[in-house]
Amino acid sequence: MTLAHVVEPRCADAHPALPAVTSARLTVPLVDGRRVPYANLDHAASAPCLEAVQDAVNELLPWYASVHRGAGFASRVSTRVYEQARDTLRAFVGAHRGDTVVFTRNTTDALNLLARCLPRGTSVVLFDTEHHAALLPWRGPNVRRIPTPERPGDAVVALEDALRGCPTGPRLVVITGASNVTGEVWPVTRLAEVARRHGARIALDAAQLAPHRPVDARALDVDYVALSGHKLYAPFGAGALVGRADWLQAAEPYLSGGGATRQVVDWGDRLGVSWSAVPERHEAGSPNVVGVHALAVACETLDRHGWEPIMTHERLLLDRLRTGLATVPGYTGLSLFGPDNDRVSVASFTVTGQDPGRLAAVLSAEHGIGVRDGLFCAHIATRRLLDRAGSTQQRALRASLGLGSTVEHVDRLVAALRSVVADGAGWNYRLIDGRWTPDPDPRPLPPFLTAG
Repeated sequence: MTLAHVVEPRCADAHPALPAVTSARLTVPLVDGRRVPYANLDHAASAPCLEAVQDAVNELLPWYASVHRGAGFASRVSTRVYEQARDTLRAFVGAHRGDTVVFTRNTTDALNLLARCLPRGTSVVLFDTEHHAALLPWRGPNVRRIPTPERPGDAVVALEDALRGCPTGPRLVVITGASNVTGEVWPVTRLAEVARRHGARIALDAAQLAPHRPVDARALDVDYVALSGHKLYAPFGAGALVGRADWLQAAEPYLSGGGATRQVVDWGDRLGVSWSAVPERHEAGSPNVVGVHALAVACETLDRHGWEPIMTHERLLLDRLRTGLATVPGYTGLSLFGPDNDRVSVASFTVTGQDPGRLAAVLSAEHGIGVRDGLFCAHIATRRLLDRAGSTQQRALRASLGLGSTVEHVDRLVAALRSVVADGAGWNYRLIDGRWTPDPDPRPLPPFLTAG
């Protein structure tokens, strides 16, 4: 949804090319003084901004004003933009017409919101392979964490056993769509079938799935979908929780404040408060209309261009990446369900004898490549996969692809890894506050960080 849809309708462009990202022409400095095109292989952490999103934000900014409570024309425009975005998100995830859309900061915020709204005594079942956003919000004696399964079928059986042992009462199963560690796609539909047999609702963490595959909540038979704009090429601070309204309506507001209240009266010794209905009930404070608009435009842009070319682009690059990594001496890939399981464009690995943090610093400083090192906010899962792979490393490297990725980026990573293994680093590095850093680091910061 662009602002023009609100003020003056226009035809959508159905150009077959992949959506363009703003960082496509970004160059970065190397320690040897050269500048090279940036190879962003860290899409799983945060994706770059779509050019269409940047244009839409620039279009909206002159009209930016208060949402819901302003009488001025700009406020009416901003309110219209904000509320239309709910329809866009509902359609993007294939939700039911009556499902609510609550705008949040990100997936973590969305799942913490849902956790706060569970009825008393709800049993929560999840796998310990979850990202911390989905692993940590749930509290109480009725939380059951299932150990890391080795095959999709094992996950289905384990969920059946866990639900069979749950006490009577409401139940919620939390499932990731795709692992942020390995990219592997989970058998959501099969797990949902098990959950339904035991009267459980299903919350889908779609943070890693939604940027790479279409999400259809009705086809998957899930009740809630949580996602983040910063992983969907809309890095402006908005995410969403989409799903059934009843638990959210019955709960106390996630935050107390303006917008969440219908009326506040002074009863002398205390305040009398009546709360708004969902979704406003859980959106206290001034809404992030710019971030919400950016998220909606990103969703519309991906849908409009079509998923098949996006999936084909990423599948070809991922195959090239995994084939190339296998030629690096000492390479060990991490996997939940085995190398042949369906996955989005993420590959985590170790290289024998190479500290992952130092290797990531070398790739950045000497080759202009951005990757992630560490445990990827999924500490339990990553450590178990490292143990399963027989690695002595305590952390791993992760390369993740997206719309801005190219064949050259993949080939540059593979060549750089082979070079470092064969010849070592070409610069000195030292640990500063737990992070490997070039010593010295002559790379200049961009002017906006150094001016005045």
